[in-house]
Amino acid sequence: MPLRERQKVQEVLREELRVGRWRVAGFRAAGVSCGIKGKGEKDLALFVSDLPAVSSVVFTRNLVQAAPLIWAKERARLSGIRCIVVNSGNANACTGPEGIRSVSRVVGEVSRVTGIEVEKILPSSTGVIGVPLPAERLLRAVPRLVKALSEDGFEEAASAIMTTDAYPKLTRRVIRVGGEKITLLGVAKGAGMIAPNMGTMLAYVFTDARLTAGDLRRIHRRCVEETFNRIIVDGDTSTNDTAAVVANGASAARTLSGEDLRDFELCLRELMEELALKIVSDGEGATRVVRISVEGTSTDREAERVARSVGTSLLVKTAVFGADFNWGRIVAAAGRSGVRFDPEKMEVFFDGARVFGPGLVPDPAGAAKGKRVVKKKFYEVRVRVGKGKGQYHVYTSDLTLDYVKLNSEYTT
Repeated sequence: MPLRERQKVQEVLREELRVGRWRVAGFRAAGVSCGIKGKGEKDLALFVSDLPAVSSVVFTRNLVQAAPLIWAKERARLSGIRCIVVNSGNANACTGPEGIRSVSRVVGEVSRVTGIEVEKILPSSTGVIGVPLPAERLLRAVPRLVKALSEDGFEEAASAIMTTDAYPKLTRRVIRVGGEKITLLGVAKGAGMIAPNMGTMLAYVFTDARLTAGDLRRIHRRCVEETFNRIIVDGDTSTNDTAAVVANGASAARTLSGEDLRDFELCLRELMEELALKIVSDGEGATRVVRISVEGTSTDREAERVARSVGTSLLVKTAVFGADFNWGRIVAAAGRSGVRFDPEKMEVFFDGARVFGPGLVPDPAGAAKGKRVVKKKFYEVRVRVGKGKGQYHVYTSDLTLDYVKLNSEYTT
């Protein structure tokens, strides 16, 4: 990252620490229990902008899509969302026409109680696939949910959208434009079914910035590609993935354009990357995260294929879990990516220490450091396959015994 960008990010982080509260002007949130999960666990969340807003929404690339996504694509005005309603514990996926009707009923009730038009409400669900949504429970809870809305309600809402997450995921940024403050607040969930195809997750960003819907859409899509599309937990992609940004213009700052817009995009990307790292770090049972960086291919697309091949390799992920200094698995995974390169020129680095060099031979000088690196909670593996300009990176977590246990018992 260029020095100027690093300095801006550091300024943003310092401001975030000074502010220290989960608030953003013109937005309220709430989280309650509606009885899907049982035992009084929160499982229904609501996020509302008190002002008209512009928005950008990106959905899963999985061909099998959940009822909320089908409904939203047909009924919602995705560039003008003001309200997001989310249930956890039930994906409402593969539930047929009844699943769509349940979404319509819940959204209709949220519209009735809040006064927000139906087409400005975005529904989301997360949980077990193939189980009918208990719509009556959600409908009974909506009035209580709306009554609980508060500018300090984001932590409650973040807890209500969790499934196998170990903790609620929130992050916040503040920048200044023309002396006026702009706030961005991100909320996400996700722990399994994560792959670099916007892997299973819900991620929402709320900001009081003022910008056009077109600018927001372009910025958001670039940021999704550079953040959420680069995380891997298990290589699966969900039926319910949703990432949205809602901007209501409540800040006194001027409408963003030019350099202001670029600064906003930088801030949004940093916030989304932090959420992405929280998701991959909380991958079901995860204990370590590795950045897989690939360079030297002819194109970025080729580098991406190599990075994904390494990042999704079960042998690589289990070696990461065991702190096993097994660079051979990385070399093998890169070689089976389908990208043509000269293996004789391949190099592998662990946090900067070369452990495998040209000529298909290990580098003893870097082995000692490499064996220390693999014991860290976060480190980088860099794979160089030539002198081309292509480059790409992904973040992957280890594959642990807890992952197997959690997913073998998920519906029981």
